[in-house]
Amino acid sequence: MALVRCWAVGIVVLVVSEYVQMTLVYGPLVGPRGVGSFGAALALVHLPNLVCVVLATWAAARVHPEPWRQMPGRHLAAACAAPAAAQVLLLTLRPGVLDPAGPGLWMSTGVLLAGCAVGLLLDRLVWTS
Repeated sequence: MALVRCWAVGIVVLVVSEYVQMTLVYGPLVGPRGVGSFGAALALVHLPNLVCVVLATWAAARVHPEPWRQMPGRHLAAACAAPAAAQVLLLTLRPGVLDPAGPGLWMSTGVLLAGCAVGLLLDRLVWTS
């Protein structure tokens, strides 16, 4: 039951933060035509997505209870399952992103890995202090 609670918190935080990102950043600044350059994609899409993944991972890790926090595999599954599931859903709904030669797959995977790592690091720093 502890894993389900962590996953629920991670999903809620991810959905709310992505909604805020889409409403405040992506919608007004990018528009329906999309981004024009790699730098714009990095600044307006991938960095805000990184913040969303960090927040979701951190929130899910924070609600993971103590007896299971010390088991690294279980804590990793509790904290990172929601962002990883969102990544799989994105790749399923947008098969054009699956092109290994394109930067979209690699950037979104890098954002997922970096966001989970930073979220877990934040959790560890706050937990030990």
